[in-house]
Amino acid sequence: MQDFVPSTASVALQECIPCTSAEPVQDTTPSTTRATFVQDPRPSIHTMSDLIAQLNTCMGDTGLGTDPHTVRLVRQLMHSYTGTKSDWSQYAIYKPGTRSTRNLVDDGNGKYKPGTRYTRNLVDDGNGKYNLLMLVWGADQESPIHDHANSHCMMRLLEGRLDEALYKWPSKDEAPRLVCTRPLREESVAYMHDRIGLHRISNPEAHRAVSLHLYSPPYDMCKTFDARTGHVEASSCTAERLHGVCSQTPGSSITLI
Repeated sequence: MQDFVPSTASVALQECIPCTSAEPVQDTTPSTTRATFVQDPRPSIHTMSDLIAQLNTCMGDTGLGTDPHTVRLVRQLMHSYTGTKSDWSQYAIYKPGTRSTRNLVDDGNGKYKPGTRYTRNLVDDGNGKYNLLMLVWGADQESPIHDHANSHCMMRLLEGRLDEALYKWPSKDEAPRLVCTRPLREESVAYMHDRIGLHRISNPEAHRAVSLHLYSPPYDMCKTFDARTGHVEASSCTAERLHGVCSQTPGSSITLI
């Protein structure tokens, strides 16, 4: 699959400096290039249902595909969503589990104590051409280092702060090499693809974070990497289906971001 990055300000991984252009074009840069879409003024989209409707119209029956114009429009739609917490909180369900760096649990006040995982909730399955997920992160929770199965990924931070650690693809029997880290602030929209590298997302704060993720095409398997040894595992990707809230049309969903 071809990758797309902003046209006039591609950024070397070694520097990890955000890009300043929102124009995605066919990728002619080396695989060690990081792209981040910046914000630009667009008409607001006030509800999640309106965002989904416009995403469906924009991507049609092909998903994000390889059209740079579509990639740009989808980024703009993700950034244009201005829904309040009352609009998206129905998707931000947090459930107890075990996937956590410190096994934390929501204490009811936005803080966490031992016993939980970050959760992944399916917002819409995009008729199988993409999927839209909402991830809820407790304090100090993080994803494994992972790829995206050659899928385009866009992420909009709705609440809190997240940190992204970017890694170079490892050679055989080597650990992934950390290239840079950077904070993701509320309302920022970031883009990721396997041509850019691997990454890990973490919540460094004492309060929860909530992020909205679009994947096109959707996928149900990805690779996770041990940060010390480079050991690779194939990971099954699933998400919570919220009955009566998300689309019930059968389709792929994803565990990892």
